[in-house]
Amino acid sequence: MSSTTKSFPRFVPKDKSLFFPTLQKRVNQYFKDNNISKNANATMVIKTIVLLSSFIIPVLLLNLMLLKPWVVISLYAYMGFVLAGIGMSIMHDANHGAYSKKQVVNNWLGYSLNLIGGMVFNWKLQHNVLHHTYTNVHAIDDDIADKLILRFSPHSEPKKIHRFQFIYVFFFYSILTLYWALAKDFIQFFKYKKEGTNRFSSSENTKYFISMVFLKLLFFAYMIVLPIIFQGYSVGLIICGFLLMQGVGGLVLGLVFQLAHSVEEADFPLPNESNIIENEWAIHQMETTVNFARNNKLLSWYVGGLNFQVEHHLFPNICHVHYPQISKIVEETAKEFNLPYLCAPTISQALGSHLRMLKKFGYKFNLDLAKM
Repeated sequence: MSSTTKSFPRFVPKDKSLFFPTLQKRVNQYFKDNNISKNANATMVIKTIVLLSSFIIPVLLLNLMLLKPWVVISLYAYMGFVLAGIGMSIMHDANHGAYSKKQVVNNWLGYSLNLIGGMVFNWKLQHNVLHHTYTNVHAIDDDIADKLILRFSPHSEPKKIHRFQFIYVFFFYSILTLYWALAKDFIQFFKYKKEGTNRFSSSENTKYFISMVFLKLLFFAYMIVLPIIFQGYSVGLIICGFLLMQGVGGLVLGLVFQLAHSVEEADFPLPNESNIIENEWAIHQMETTVNFARNNKLLSWYVGGLNFQVEHHLFPNICHVHYPQISKIVEETAKEFNLPYLCAPTISQALGSHLRMLKKFGYKFNLDLAKM
């Protein structure tokens, strides 16, 4: 392991709480009393078929038929919305092992990330390991790491350019999936090897890197190259359509994931000098995670229950279709133990909180001096 291996903090609470054992018992009892599985149900299976078909069919149409330019552009824009939906609803649950009891099902549905230009291997390290364990912890959680001219942590160094980030942030969200498809996976691959997050053998990583290159080339082939070759579309038309797809998908994904943690209500704790987070992991999740628009059923369907982020962070192994029901248990138990249950009533309020946080972080602002 490299000498640059990152040192991860430990959760060591000052006082032991019965909150999470109590909550786990109550949630398990809910599934037992109702005789239902924690995994996908018929509604989830139907959603999976709808979303995957909604992406694959347009891809086939573009490769097998000569369509009018406005139809081509419309299909790419539509695939942008679907791309985000697949990532939030199918890939996300599957790669948490929440979709099915059978790991082979989770594996295959998890590969839907490869279908839309990402790579499962890196995503699991970034999301399942770093983000879910060390939510909103500066220098550990990649989701709040500074990105180019964007500052998401109050503990990073503010720069003059950050003062305008609440305005230009939408552009950077719109190129999120394009950056992911082109560069992010390669950057993360070498970064996680260097830091020790990736602990696989050299031979395993070589095989993974080769597969990553192949799958990236395949993605760009059926999204750009083959429609031009098979149907004679102009390069400009296909490139414009592809960029529109990435812009729509990236904007949706960027906003949805940030509304749960990069908002005014969320905490950004730091480890102490002994690299210890003086809190229980579950309580840490309650303080760093925020729900939004819980009563919006259409939104919940599309974003894969990611507006129930509190429940997702506490129970990532439970399929998101069950979050609305167990959220009541989580909220009641949190109240009983005098813990916060953070929630923005609407998506517009969550968006406003996110933009105010970005504006605040655009100036010199540190949680050691001011509590959000």
